[in-house]
Amino acid sequence: MLHRMALRVLPSLSLAVTEENVRKQKRIVMFVPGLIAFGVYRLVKHLVPIADPLVLLTVSSLVATITSLLAYRVGRSAPWSVIVRQDGARLLSWLAGWIGAVYGIQLSLLVLTLLWVMNYDYLQHPDGPAMMAIIISCTAVARDAFEIGHVRKLSILGRPFLTFPDGVQFRALVQRRAWQWGPWVVVGLGMGAIASLSGMAIADAQGAALAQLLSVTVLGGGLTLCAYFDGLYPSRSWAHTLRQTAPSELLKYWWWPGMAFASTYYLVTMGLLLFVVRQPMMTPGSAAMMGALVTAMMGLYGYYLGDRRHVEDEQAPQLSSGMLRCPFVMGILGKTVRTDGAAGELVLGKTGTKG
Repeated sequence: MLHRMALRVLPSLSLAVTEENVRKQKRIVMFVPGLIAFGVYRLVKHLVPIADPLVLLTVSSLVATITSLLAYRVGRSAPWSVIVRQDGARLLSWLAGWIGAVYGIQLSLLVLTLLWVMNYDYLQHPDGPAMMAIIISCTAVARDAFEIGHVRKLSILGRPFLTFPDGVQFRALVQRRAWQWGPWVVVGLGMGAIASLSGMAIADAQGAALAQLLSVTVLGGGLTLCAYFDGLYPSRSWAHTLRQTAPSELLKYWWWPGMAFASTYYLVTMGLLLFVVRQPMMTPGSAAMMGALVTAMMGLYGYYLGDRRHVEDEQAPQLSSGMLRCPFVMGILGKTVRTDGAAGELVLGKTGTKG
């Protein structure tokens, strides 16, 4: 789900996919595949044993794969012959395999686990959760594939993007700069393992899972925020940046993408354990392993996103400094920024600091 965070955290990408005309088209792109996915579910429930988790995930993955390619084509606004020639097999394979198949499975597991935590167990009542898993994953995949296609179209037309959400820069960071992101991963491993043990004293399986989820979410979100500031401002301490940022703004940025995606990843890993491995309940060891993995991953992702924002700040001066100052959500910035009509500058409404 790193591509999703990049599409919202990095200003160049976020501005491209949140323009009003793009948002209108995106609503249609999400609505139509959702209807089709509902029809597919109604059909396949009579053809295959949809109550089997592996069958459900396979169906969801196939639907998401096809959806990703079709939605990408809509975003690209080009015929397939042109797309294949300009984008190449590597990009299209990544789109179908990662944004389609793998992402579709992750989203389906997310839905199933969230319902399980709310005492609506797919293994006991398969119809409702199965339908929601297929439809929700399909619409989310359609949204992201469309946005990626739109970004690719703009880049073909000459609009520069320093980061494309295919993970190329992420892999380069992991391979070449372990000394920078490594400490955040190490801290995440320890914090996540400890946080996930919070449910040990709770006998109820759902209650224990909820306690573990909340602990990993809070700590994982905080670690993501700190790692992000470390990547964004490599020349100064991330603790200094935290002190200089208003608490109300820190809370917003802590929530998204930090807490939101920490909880998402933990629910997905929990779903793998419950519905793929078919382990009836989580042992302390498995909970510690899941918490450590998720929190370490969020620390790495946070540093990467901060690093890419730093690159945009350094190499893309056409974006206002006020725009680049916002750590995470562009929508939050839109609520706090007003335009100075005389100078045409961006002024932060809450702080009064000119960009």
